[in-house]
Amino acid sequence: MSIFDAILLFLAGFLSGAANAVAGGGTFITFGAMTLVGLPPIVANATSSVTQLPGYITSTLAYSADIRHFWRAALLLCLISAVGALAGALILLALDNPSFRVLVPWLLLAATALFAAGPWLKPAPKPGHEASVGSLAGSLAQFLTATYGGFFGAGMGVMMLATLGLTQAGDYHRLNALKNMLAVVIAAVAIVVFVSGGVVAWPQAIIMIPGGALGGYAGVWIAKRVPQNAVRGFVVAVGLFLAFYYFSKG
Repeated sequence: MSIFDAILLFLAGFLSGAANAVAGGGTFITFGAMTLVGLPPIVANATSSVTQLPGYITSTLAYSADIRHFWRAALLLCLISAVGALAGALILLALDNPSFRVLVPWLLLAATALFAAGPWLKPAPKPGHEASVGSLAGSLAQFLTATYGGFFGAGMGVMMLATLGLTQAGDYHRLNALKNMLAVVIAAVAIVVFVSGGVVAWPQAIIMIPGGALGGYAGVWIAKRVPQNAVRGFVVAVGLFLAFYYFSKG
């Protein structure tokens, strides 16, 4: 790994952390950077999951007061998320890089469209103090979302918040807290599978993680000065660029 590659990865980690703090979509940036430094798509996807986990954890801790009210009821969705993430990660490992490369541009286009539509997919507040987490429809939707998250994490947060808004009770902040809690489970299970499968590029991950931590901290400053739509537009542009890149590579 060259010095230029290391600088690029650190900056990508920083931009990813900042984007997640302001508008989300940091996975597009980490996945794209690792692609540009030559990592195979499966390795880039798996390593990106590792770099995103610290951000998921800190976001969950920030909602600890809300989670305290419903964490016992959410254990069922955590279990469902773990099973779905396991299935998605195992499906990814069952593919070879050429097969996954064929899917990547379509996955990127779908995730980019989902991310771009994020503001319109935010759930409307529903009556009720606590998030309801026991419905059959909610469990099925969460399993499918977790399977997608274990397979390809880009856009998972937006997708999960949308499905939780359709199937669960509770106001927006409680649903977002539940989303963050489940994202930790999904990412942790997927990472265990990826590490066991030997598809994580640790040197690249170690460079990106501190960049992401600094970016997440700086994101608070950025959020006060840069319009969220501008950050969202940047992330969408990155997603479209990556999709075009993979389409052009065949």
